[in-house]
Amino acid sequence: MQFFLTNPSPICVLDEVDAPLDDANVTRFCSLLEELTKITNTKFIIVTHHALTMSKMNRLYGVTMPEKGISQLVAVDLQKAESMVA
Repeated sequence: MQFFLTNPSPICVLDEVDAPLDDANVTRFCSLLEELTKITNTKFIIVTHHALTMSKMNRLYGVTMPEKGISQLVAVDLQKAESMVA
């Protein structure tokens, strides 16, 4: 972490870094990301299939295939969705 804080990047892409982690370590990973976003201006793009990681993010983007050969982008603002449920 110290190395990243020395010269933080404006954008950081992490591709399935949580795949080998158990739920306790995914929670720690998400807490670390939250801490990094507070002390830097870095925007993190996380590619994941892990439901716990997705639940901790502010916004989700997904790709679905409603018909064979046709991909569709789906976007969800989780903060807005939570406020609608409440």
